Parts: sequence; structure tokens; C-alpha cells
Amino acid sequence: MLPAASRRLALLLLLIFIIVLVRSSINPHDPFVWFLEIFPAVAGVLVMILVSPTFRFTNLVTILVFIHCLILLLGAHYTYAEVPFFNQLRDIFHFKRNNYDKVGHFAQGFIPVLIVREVLIRLRILATNINKFWLPYICVSVTLSYSALYELIEWAVAKATGTAADAFLGSQGDVWDTQSDMFCCLIGSITALILLTKRHDRSIARVEQREKKKMK
Repeated sequence: MLPAASRRLALLLLLIFIIVLVRSSINPHDPFVWFLEIFPAVAGVLVMILVSPTFRFTNLVTILVFIHCLILLLGAHYTYAEVPFFNQLRDIFHFKRNNYDKVGHFAQGFIPVLIVREVLIRLRILATNINKFWLPYICVSVTLSYSALYELIEWAVAKATGTAADAFLGSQGDVWDTQSDMFCCLIGSITALILLTKRHDRSIARVEQREKKKMK
């Protein structure tokens, strides 16, 4: 059972997520793209709810997943190539494109890498004496594999639907869009590990301490 504070946080974030999800569904730029883009967010939230009785993620990861969901829902409503604020940035700084999708792919590395790290550590999937190089290497590699899988899904949707998937791809005419998306994911995952590893370790330690107390 979740501690009271964590339970309240989870319920609050879930409520906000539902409100934002409903709002994003109102007059989206492209209903087909909206469905494709919100699917990972909804699926991720459902998985976290289903596993919560036996595996509670740290508050740090829970909050980051919530932020990632907001990024996905915003991109779903406008499509990643048409988010208004990033259109303004494009015009002000004379960028060649709307770069919101790069924010999304950076987040695709920054947040999932900590999910992978937490699962590997807390489920003892790796040997406890694994050195400080191999754990981050494996976390980044797994995160990049999911990024590659997402790019393959985009490719499959584009092949199946033709021009209807242009907004979903969000390539905006960039022939190197797939590669730059994965590069953003790589940078995001490495940045997260550099900035948040110690904080993540403290969060995991607190959760495990509470779990040990319950077992006594």
C-alpha cells in the first residue's frame, strides 16, 4: 500500500493528467495524429496504475512521467510541427522548423532512462556488484532501443496511411529527422543520468527503507 503522501501525489497527478487529456481532445489539429500521440501516454499511465500494488515508482520518476505525459498531450493537440510557442520561436530566431518535436525526443530519453534504471536496480535484474560504467550504459542502450522502436512504428504508420501520417512523423522536410530524433533521445538520457543519478539513488533508498519496515 502506498504511503499517504505518495498516494495523494499520485492521485493529484492522475487527476491533472485526465483533465489535460480531455482538454487536448477538444478540437485537435488532426484527430488521427491526436490518437496516435496520446496512446503512449495513456498506455504508460495505465501500466503504472496496474503495477502500483506491487511496484511503486519513486516520487521523482512519477513526477517526471507526469511531465512527459504533458509534453505528449501538448504535441498531440497541436501536432509536433505546429505547437504555437515553438512557431513563435522559429519566427523570432529564424529557425528552419518548429523544434517542439526535439523537446519531445529529448524527454523520450531524459525520463525513460530513469524508469529503466529504477526497474533494473529495484528488481535486482543486474548483479549488485555491477560497476558504475555498465549500469548507465545498459540504461542508455535500453532507452535508445525504445526510441528506435518508436521510429519504426512511425515508419510503419507512414507506410500504411501515406500522407495522412505526415503530421505524425513531424519530419517537416528534414531527411535526417529520424537520426536527429534519436540523437536528442541519446542526449536526454545521458543528461538525466548526469544530473539526477544521486537524487534518484536517494529516492530509491527511501522507498526500499519503507518496504523493509513493512516486512518487519
